[in-house]
Amino acid sequence: MFKLYEMADSGNCYKVRLILNMLGIDYERLPTDILAGESRTPEFLASNPNGKVPLLITPEGKPLAESNAMLFYLAQGSPYLPTDPFELALVLQWMFFEQYSHEPFIATNRFWIHLERTQAAHQVQIDANHPRGVAALGVMETQLKGRDFFVGNQFSIADIALFAYTHVAHEGDFDLYPFAAVRAWLARVVEQPGFIPIDA
Repeated sequence: MFKLYEMADSGNCYKVRLILNMLGIDYERLPTDILAGESRTPEFLASNPNGKVPLLITPEGKPLAESNAMLFYLAQGSPYLPTDPFELALVLQWMFFEQYSHEPFIATNRFWIHLERTQAAHQVQIDANHPRGVAALGVMETQLKGRDFFVGNQFSIADIALFAYTHVAHEGDFDLYPFAAVRAWLARVVEQPGFIPIDA
C-alpha cells in the first residue's frame, strides 16, 4: 500500500490525494505537521532530504518527493496522462507553469494569510506576490477560453496540478470573479469521477 506523508490543508498534498482517489488506489495518510518540525526529523530527512511534504512511499518502500512528480508517476497508463508525445509535453508545460508562475505567489500568500496567519509580518511580500498571482490566473483564463481543460480538451494531471491551489485562491485574497473561464473550469474539475474536496 502507498503511504502519504502530508498536511491536509496543503494544496500540494491534496494533488496527490486527488489522483489516488480518482485512480481508486488504496493509501495510508500519515499526518505530518511541518509547522511543528515533523518534516525535519532525521527519520523524515532520510526519505526526503528536502524536508517537505508531500512524501509518497511506494508499496515497494521507495520514497518519492515533489507533488507533480507524484502525479506523473501515479498517472502512468491512465487516462489522465496523454500518450501523444506533444500532448504529454504540454501537460509538463502546464505543470512547470504551476510550480514556477502560479504556486509561488498564490499558494504562498494563502499560506501566510490562511494557514500560518502571519499576514502582518509578510504584508510587503504578499503585496508583491499579488499581481504576479493575478497574472498567472490571467494566463490560465486565456488558455481556458473555448476549451474544457488545459491539454487536448481532456482532463489530465495538468488540471489536477493547477486546480489544487486555484480553487482555494480566495484564501490568499485572490478574487476569481474576473476569471469566468477559470471558474467554469473549476466546476468541471469538481464533476470528475473520484473527485474529493481538499478537506475530505
